[in-house]
Amino acid sequence: MIMTTSQRKIEHLHLCATSPVESRRLGAGFNDIMLVHRALPEISMDEIDLSVEFLGKRLEAPFMIASITGGHPGTTPINAALAGAVEELGLGIGVGSQRAAIEDPAQEESFRVVRDEAPNAFVYGNIGAAQIKQYGVEGVEKLIEMIDADAMAIHLNFLQEAIQPEGDRDASGALESIREICTLKTPVIVKETGAGISLEDVRLLKEAGVSAIDVGGVGGTSWSGVEVYRARDREDIMSELLGELFWDFGIPTVPSIIECNTALPVIATGGVRTGLDMAKCMALGASVASAALPFVEPAMKGKAEVEESIMRMLDELKVAMFLCGCGDIKKLHSAPTVITGWTKEYIELRGFDAKEFALRSEKSDFQIV
Repeated sequence: MIMTTSQRKIEHLHLCATSPVESRRLGAGFNDIMLVHRALPEISMDEIDLSVEFLGKRLEAPFMIASITGGHPGTTPINAALAGAVEELGLGIGVGSQRAAIEDPAQEESFRVVRDEAPNAFVYGNIGAAQIKQYGVEGVEKLIEMIDADAMAIHLNFLQEAIQPEGDRDASGALESIREICTLKTPVIVKETGAGISLEDVRLLKEAGVSAIDVGGVGGTSWSGVEVYRARDREDIMSELLGELFWDFGIPTVPSIIECNTALPVIATGGVRTGLDMAKCMALGASVASAALPFVEPAMKGKAEVEESIMRMLDELKVAMFLCGCGDIKKLHSAPTVITGWTKEYIELRGFDAKEFALRSEKSDFQIV
């Protein structure tokens, strides 16, 4: 039996809520990052300003709920809870892939509810690079209109596509298709979905006209891992073994932030679970951070639970900033940050100097895009 996109979306959501799907080996790299403690912070924690500007829109804190779901009637209340929370807190949110709504217009409500519940929030749409070759600029415009999107994310999930038996394994022409979408007035975000983005690719994407990068690094949800469970359920041994082999394939979130922040504004996604993780992302060069998996279970309970989860992370971010003597996000971008272990080895082999992060100060020449 051929599974529809809508059916696959609800299956993915169920697996993420009930099964261990996160990275198992390296993680995101946050354990290799230490923010230099300031014993004399000389600021008031109550006066710390978390607000940022991102792609022309003000966010009350540098955080968004990453693309989670949509495309099945069962996802509508979940998206409503997520959107209601970010509206209340003045943050941002991405919808799941809108492919299901193109294939079946009856699924549009599961996406529209996000803008209905978050009329003032930063909301971005979402479609795969494998699909934009088929739908073109006109198709993407319809997706933007569907949710009155402030930006459009093109997701790169070729690892998952390679594991899925129904996956689209033709990546040829994807860059040119992205270039065409970038002719729209709406900013374009290119996002990975768990395998990270390299400096080589971000340079190509910048030249194509992309406005921002979501690194989507190894460390959070492994979509190869999700496909392991799907394969196991249908007794597809070959796909299960393939998914197991590539469960942790890719670039972890932390080194991917460093690779990408030299060219474009960065969204740090992939294993962000605490406000301390968020602070480390900002210190390494991210403009904002985002997460998805931590909010799946709270969203199934309601808006209040999502708000509570986010507010806890933002309180943790404030404490981290206070202990680093950073009164706002701009100062956090220049906070001395020590990079150790596997991450240090990786970035230095890739041509980056870890000492530049450790020795910088507000007076340094280090610039965040």
